[in-house]
Amino acid sequence: MTLTHGFSRLIGRDPQEPHRTATPLELLFDLTFVVAFSQAGAQAAHLLELGHTTPAVVGFAIAVFAVTWAWINHAWLASAFDSDDVFFRVATFVQMIGVGVLAIGLPPFFHSLDEGHHVDNAVMIAGYVIMRVALIGVWLRVAAHDPAHRRTARTYAAGIALVQVGWVVAIVVNPPLWAGLALMVGLGALEMAVPAVAERRGGATPWHPHHIAERYGLLVIITLGEVILGTVLAISAVVELAGWTLEAALIAFGGMLLAFAIWWAYFTVPTARLLHVRRASSFWWGYLHIALFGAVAGVGAGLHVAAYVLSGTAKVDATYAQLTITVPVLVFTIVLGVLYGILVGRSDRFHLWLLVGTVAVLAVAVLASAAGASLGTTIVITALAPLVVVVGYELVGHRHLEDDLSRLAA
Repeated sequence: MTLTHGFSRLIGRDPQEPHRTATPLELLFDLTFVVAFSQAGAQAAHLLELGHTTPAVVGFAIAVFAVTWAWINHAWLASAFDSDDVFFRVATFVQMIGVGVLAIGLPPFFHSLDEGHHVDNAVMIAGYVIMRVALIGVWLRVAAHDPAHRRTARTYAAGIALVQVGWVVAIVVNPPLWAGLALMVGLGALEMAVPAVAERRGGATPWHPHHIAERYGLLVIITLGEVILGTVLAISAVVELAGWTLEAALIAFGGMLLAFAIWWAYFTVPTARLLHVRRASSFWWGYLHIALFGAVAGVGAGLHVAAYVLSGTAKVDATYAQLTITVPVLVFTIVLGVLYGILVGRSDRFHLWLLVGTVAVLAVAVLASAAGASLGTTIVITALAPLVVVVGYELVGHRHLEDDLSRLAA
């Protein structure tokens, strides 16, 4: 084994490779996304505390897509071809620069959506294109070194390059708001079509199921950092006004319980084992995680809105703030159930009842807020919603999972 990191051939790795785990470089790469998620959440929270719901939601959805889509593409490519040579390291570094540039471009982007005239997305798109161009370079290197995957790699490189031309045009044209948003949505759809076209045209890449499951799980944990950050901001708002009160304790307990329950609910599913036997389900599973990442980051943004309300600077009330937490938790629960159904290839009544129980708890939180309950109280109630999934799995759901694993193994 060499101890240096020169140039080496970039060829497909063994998808059954034992002990395959995330590399230190991948962990460093993930850390840059902390800034991007934090910036998107902070900008959305600022608009939400003013009551500007539509620009906040639209801006947050686009920002989350841009951030997570670039991460997803890198994660799957690295799972299949990472050689950890100097070229791959430098290409990853360039993508890290792109994440930083994208994050810098988010404040003017959100502000332009709020103004409602033109979309100021030039810096944000520039950061995104930097990430994508670096990825094109890696795909071209795969095409040069790996004959078995040459057609797939060339299709990836060509498809991504063509869409980047569209993004650059979007910067130059600077259309009105509605046209700019429509153009971004259209280009986003083309981005998502590239992997499907490339792998159908040239064959599937040799990604590693256990590695991919770990990579997605790690990004979920990083995104949960936004929930913890939002909790700290909310606690700070209460403490600065009234000191350490029961309300501050409730927010601290509820926010941390919410993060912990979301983590527990997500990791109840043995994703790696299921992806191993259900590789064909990987596309929808991977794509739908965009909504799941957005939901988890959205919980953090909602807690940030709660901090504004608790500090007395928001133009919205506590019930509005509670809804900004409730809705992302609901989206997380729905997407998590759908992801499980995709992995096992079926749905059942038990998981529907888990969803009903979750909705019931979230409804209680909103109704309690409307009736005058404090945000600390309603945040604790909200934290019980993902616990419905956790308790259901630990008591009954694990038997359904065992049946599904046996059925798929057979």
